[in-house]
Amino acid sequence: MQIRKSLSVLRALLAWNRASYTLLSLFALTLLLILYIWPPLVREYLALFDPAYPVWMQIDWLLVGIFAFMSLMIMAGADLRQDARVALVGLVGGLVIESWGTQTLLWTYYTDERPPLWIIPAWPIASLAIDRMVRIANRILPAEKDSVYRSLYWVSFTAFLAIMLAFIWPTFDKPLTWMALIICLLLILTPNDRRLSVLTFAAGAGLGYFLERWGTTRECWTYYTGQTPPLFAVLAHGMAAVAFWRVKLLLVLAASRLRRSRLLSRALQS
Repeated sequence: MQIRKSLSVLRALLAWNRASYTLLSLFALTLLLILYIWPPLVREYLALFDPAYPVWMQIDWLLVGIFAFMSLMIMAGADLRQDARVALVGLVGGLVIESWGTQTLLWTYYTDERPPLWIIPAWPIASLAIDRMVRIANRILPAEKDSVYRSLYWVSFTAFLAIMLAFIWPTFDKPLTWMALIICLLLILTPNDRRLSVLTFAAGAGLGYFLERWGTTRECWTYYTGQTPPLFAVLAHGMAAVAFWRVKLLLVLAASRLRRSRLLSRALQS
C-alpha cells in the first residue's frame, strides 16, 4: 500500500506541463549558445574522436546520462516563477563559488580561466535538478521524528566542516577562503528546517558526485590534490545546494514583505 502511494506521488511530481517544455527549450538554447560562443570547446572535444574505433565506444555516456537526468528533473512540475528564483540564485552562487575556487587555485580548469564563464550556466541547471530531487524526496521519504533529523543534521554538517577545513587549509591566507568558511559556519549554525537541510545536502552531494566524477576524470577541471574527485568537492555541492535554498527562502520572504508593504500603503492612501 505504501509503495503504491509513493508511486502515485512520484507520478504526480514528475508530471510535465507547459512550463516544463519552456524550461527544456531554455536549457537547449543555453547549450547551443555555449557551443556558438565558445567554438574551441567543440573543436577540442571532437578532436578526441578516433575514426579507428566505433562511434558508440567513444560517446561520453556519463555526460549523456547526466544531461538526460537533469533534463528530466527540470521538466518535473516546472513553475517558471518559482524556478526563476532558483535559477537566479544558482547562477550568482555558482559564479561566486567558481571565483573562489579558481582564484585560490583549489581547482583549475584546462583553459586556465579563473573562472571560465562557460561553466557558470551549469549551476542554475543543476540547482533546478536538485530542487526537484528534494521535492520528490520530501514527499516520498517518511517524516521521522525531529530528533532523527537533528542527529543526521549535526553529524552530516559537522563532518563536512571538518573535511572542508582539511581541504582548504593551504589557502587559509586568502580572504576569499575566510569568506567561504564564514558563510558555511553561519548556515550550519542557523538551521531553519533540519529535515529539508539534510535532504537538500544529500541531493546536492548525490548529483555533485556524478558531475565531479565526469569533470575530474575528463580533466576538464583538476583539484590541487589530484583526486578524481576529492570527497570535499562532492560534499561541497551539497553545502552549495543548502546555501542556494536558504538564499531563495530569503528572496521569497523579502518579496512577500514588499508586497504586504505595498498593499498596506495603497490601503492607507485610499
